[in-house]
Amino acid sequence: MGLIVEDISKTFSLPAGRRLTVLEDVSFTAEDGDFVVVLGESGCGKSTLLNLIAGLLPLSSGEIRVDDKKVTGPHPSRSILFQQPSLLPWLTTKENIIFGCKLRGESENLEERSAQLTEIMGLSGFEKHYPHELSQGMAQRVCLARALMGHPDILLLDEPFSALDTINRTRLQEELIEFWAIENFTVLFVTHDIDEAILLGNKIVVLGGHPCHIIEIFEVMLNYPRDAADPSFFDLREEILARLKRASI
Repeated sequence: MGLIVEDISKTFSLPAGRRLTVLEDVSFTAEDGDFVVVLGESGCGKSTLLNLIAGLLPLSSGEIRVDDKKVTGPHPSRSILFQQPSLLPWLTTKENIIFGCKLRGESENLEERSAQLTEIMGLSGFEKHYPHELSQGMAQRVCLARALMGHPDILLLDEPFSALDTINRTRLQEELIEFWAIENFTVLFVTHDIDEAILLGNKIVVLGGHPCHIIEIFEVMLNYPRDAADPSFFDLREEILARLKRASI
């Protein structure tokens, strides 16, 4: 049944009795195995939306359901990866990868699963390294492996590659697509980069405005792997950019 986001809004209380509505009447769906990209300018409310779906923030109105069950808080079936690496400094690469599973008391196939992810993420040979011994790109690979360790139904990613250089960002995008194709989990990926949205998503939810709302939803019909030099890629980029410009007028 996948993910259903239905008429959700989020309002924050501010000092002196003021209130700030960040999201208003947002609705969309993601079928099982979809790669949905949430695209919008910095500060528009994309991260707030992701945190609501993760169950880390309460809704002001509306409803979020996963497999027809209402989201009321965090759940192991939904893993989240943030923009900056968040590794425990006293644990090695391998220990960080399996940490969440061990914390939940899961022990089955930990060695096999961690070895598989270590290889796919290009971390072989770094299993015993500590976070301070890793580059930012390597550290984010460890975080991605940890997020995938528990076989999540939904993977939530909050601009996870935006702080990386072009080479590392491209590699991690390719590795994410490769693993998503293998395991067929649902992805919700936040970005402000139009090219990244088209490279990754089979559905792009474009947000904008104040309060933030859905401007348009694009279905991406391009085959993987995608090429930014493809005329169809260029046409879609121009269409999305034009829609964003119209919405900002």
